[in-house]
Amino acid sequence: MSTATKRAVAADAGGGRRVFGAALVAVWAAAIWATLAQHASMDAMGGMPMAGGWTLSAGWLRPCGWQAGRAFAAFAGMWGAMTVTMMLPVLAPVLWRCRQRLGAADDARAAWFVAVAGTAYFSVWMALGALVFPVGTAWAAAAARLPALAATVPFAAGAIVLGAGVLQFSGWKARRLACCRHAPDDACAPRAAARAAVAWRYGVRTALRCGACCGNLMAVALAAGMMDLRVMAVVTVAVAAERLAPAGVRVARIVGGVAIGAGAAMIAWAAAGLA
Repeated sequence: MSTATKRAVAADAGGGRRVFGAALVAVWAAAIWATLAQHASMDAMGGMPMAGGWTLSAGWLRPCGWQAGRAFAAFAGMWGAMTVTMMLPVLAPVLWRCRQRLGAADDARAAWFVAVAGTAYFSVWMALGALVFPVGTAWAAAAARLPALAATVPFAAGAIVLGAGVLQFSGWKARRLACCRHAPDDACAPRAAARAAVAWRYGVRTALRCGACCGNLMAVALAAGMMDLRVMAVVTVAVAAERLAPAGVRVARIVGGVAIGAGAAMIAWAAAGLA
């Protein structure tokens, strides 16, 4: 390959990287904007003070006159924006590696493959949200009716955070993390670029690996406050750091130590509130 040809290939790769990065940044910015807008809406609606000194988020409360379908649609919008905001930073390198492997395919087919894979990935997270919604609303309704149950929620939240931290030190977590960090990209072969089914399966498998790896940290986000922007930001950074930093296992253990401390503090705070 001549020097001129090498320069042309490098220029094409650089241009493709910029286009790819710009597209993902645009999607991420839109998700952040939607998350902030929904957070402002939840703040405007206010929450319900509960026994035990905590406040039930408006995200779990069905506004007066809303049917179940409308309430679920609002939750789905909130959940979708949240998951894209939190998970796109770790999905982006996976999609870029796949896009690079599809270099022999034309740009349109490669873009199609990546778009379908990304859609499949977040479809899995949306399916998880469809399971979380009825459980969360039933729990919220029960806590609103039963003060004794509501008083146990701060303890349960602290226990979930503490348990998630302990799991960060397990061999299971290390194996899941290694699986995510070194996942094969065999599906991203140029010959498969035009096959939507292959792209969809690739996205689903990637989402399942991600969910198994960071499910405990997502549980922290749910337990500590699903629409608390501070919790979302901390969990997003933790997930990205353990997945992308060179010393991923070490980072995971640091995150685990912080979570254990936070969980213990939450339990102590809950106990002090009942004293």
